[in-house]
Amino acid sequence: MGNPMTEQIAAIIEKMLAENGGELELQRNKLASRVGCVPSQINYVITSRFSSERGYIVESRRGGGFVKITKVSFDGTDAMLMHTLAVIGDDIDVMSARAVLISLYDSGLISQRESRLIYSAITDRALAGCDTASRDSIRASILKSFVLTLRNIRKNEKQHNKV
Repeated sequence: MGNPMTEQIAAIIEKMLAENGGELELQRNKLASRVGCVPSQINYVITSRFSSERGYIVESRRGGGFVKITKVSFDGTDAMLMHTLAVIGDDIDVMSARAVLISLYDSGLISQRESRLIYSAITDRALAGCDTASRDSIRASILKSFVLTLRNIRKNEKQHNKV
């Protein structure tokens, strides 16, 4: 498990998002004083837990340390998978790829087992035979192939259920 303070901050933000319909504007300093931490810890949680890879849009406003967090809502599995493909892009580092897999798991699109299996195939250790400069693009190709396959499986399941 992660840092208890980090978990507490993430839980508070998630609760506030839920209470505000998936959109929240908060002041980092106020939340930091409420929780009893430094504002940089709030920044860390926002950056690591509320990224686009996890289905959030984060916008910072100058002055006052305000940040707006919006949970992206999708009108179905296909829209989420298409968003995921866009997030992956042409290259992706291992931590961002892990966040994508966590998002897919949290959304119920893949199991924990599937997440772990795919993650094992895209780690730096698994890609050790590739030159360092190419790993992020190879990782992105593998991850996009997985997401496209998942999308096709979901479409076929949906069509099969109609029959």
